[in-house]
Amino acid sequence: MRLGAFLYPTGYHVAAWRHPDVPAGAGVDIAHYTELARTAERGRLDFVFLPDSSAMRGDDTAELSRTAIRYVAQFEPLTLLGALAAVTERIGLTATVSATYNEPYHSARMLASLDHISRGRAGWNLVTSQNPYEAYNFGLREHPEHDARYTRAQEFAKVVKGLWDTWSDDAWVRDKGAGLFFDPDGVRPLDHRGEHFSVRGPLNMPRSPQGHPVTLQAGSSDVGRDLAAATADVVFTAQHSREQALTFTQDVRARAKKLGRDPESVQVLAGVFPFVGRTRAEAEERVERLQDLIDPLVGIGLLSSELGHVDLSDCDLDGPLPEIPVSNSGRSRRDLLVRMAAEENLTVRQLYRRVAGSRGHRQVVGTPESVADDLADWFTSGAVDGFIVMPPYLPGGLDDFVDLVVPELRRRGLFRSEYTGTTLRDHLGLARPGR
Repeated sequence: MRLGAFLYPTGYHVAAWRHPDVPAGAGVDIAHYTELARTAERGRLDFVFLPDSSAMRGDDTAELSRTAIRYVAQFEPLTLLGALAAVTERIGLTATVSATYNEPYHSARMLASLDHISRGRAGWNLVTSQNPYEAYNFGLREHPEHDARYTRAQEFAKVVKGLWDTWSDDAWVRDKGAGLFFDPDGVRPLDHRGEHFSVRGPLNMPRSPQGHPVTLQAGSSDVGRDLAAATADVVFTAQHSREQALTFTQDVRARAKKLGRDPESVQVLAGVFPFVGRTRAEAEERVERLQDLIDPLVGIGLLSSELGHVDLSDCDLDGPLPEIPVSNSGRSRRDLLVRMAAEENLTVRQLYRRVAGSRGHRQVVGTPESVADDLADWFTSGAVDGFIVMPPYLPGGLDDFVDLVVPELRRRGLFRSEYTGTTLRDHLGLARPGR
C-alpha cells in the first residue's frame, strides 16, 4: 500500500487553525513543518505533499480575514521542500506546480535542483489551477478557459520532461586532467517549438538522480484524466465509494494503455480524511470538536469556492442545493459535490459542513482497527494503490495516523516497516526513466 501525507499548514479541516492544539502561525513556522516531515518519515510514509495557490480567493479584505484560510500566510512549497530535504533522509518530497502560471524551464530546473538536493526524493503535482484569482497576479484579465489550461499543461509536461532528458546520465565527466567538464556527445538541445512554448534548452544542470522527479496529477474531469494518463506516475483522486474508485482507476489505466504506456505503471491514490480515536466515541468527539468551530461565513464561502465560485449568499441554508452551473474552475469537484448533495439529500448547511471537513474527499471516522479495515478493503479489492492521508488538524491528526493506524496496517502485512530504497521512485516501485 502506498501512503502520502497531505500537509495544509494547520490541517485539512477548514476550522483546524482554531483548534487549541494547532499553532495559529503554522504556515510560516519551519519548526512545525520539520516536525510534520519527520513524523511522516518515522511512519515510513512514501512522501509528504504540499498544496499551493498563488493568490488569495476573493476581493473583500474584511471577509477574507475570516474566510481566507487556505493558501494564506504559508511558504512557497518548493523553497520549503528544499529546507525539509536537509532535515529528513528518506521520505519523498512533493509539491504542487501550476502549468498555467509557471514556465516549463524554471519548473524543470527547480524540480531537478530539489531532486539533487534531496538525493532523489523529489516529485511534483502537475495542476492547471482552480483559483481564478491567480490570473490577476500574472498579468491576465481572467483565468484561462478550463480545456485550454489542460492543453497547455500537456505541452508543459512534455517540455519539462524533455528538458530533464537533455543530458545523458554520464555526460558530466568533470575531467580536470583533460580539461573537459562535460562530454559534448552527452548533450541534446531540446529545440521545442509548440503552441504555448518555445524552449531551446538544454537544462543548465546534470540529469537528476531519478532521471525524472515523480509526476503526480490530480485532475478527474475528462481532460484531466487524459492528462493523467499521458503524464502521471501517480494520480491523486477524490472518490466516495470503492466502486467509483475502481471505475476511475480502470478508466485512467485504459487511457494510459491507449497511449502506449504500461497501465500498471500508473498508480492511483485516493484522498482520505481520517478521524482516529482509541474508541469510536473518541473519534466522533474529535469530529464534532472541529465541526463546532466552523464559522457559517467560512463554510458557505468554502462551498461556493468548491462549486466553482458560485454565489450562494441568497440560499436557504436549510434547503436543498440550487442548480449549480458548470464553471471555468475545477469541474470534477463541482460534479462530485452536486452528486453527493442529491444522493444523500443534503441541505446547503449539511453540505458545507461536510465540505468544510473533507472537501469532497472520503471521511473515515473510527478506531485504528476500523480505519485500517476501510483502507485495506479499498486496497485489496484493487480499487486504489493507496491513499493520500489528509489529517484534519496538525500535528495531532498526523500523529494519530502514524502512531495508531500505520502499526495496524503493518500487522496485516499491508505496509512497510522500513524503507528499502533511497529515492521516491524506489518507495513507489517506479522504474527510473532512461534517456
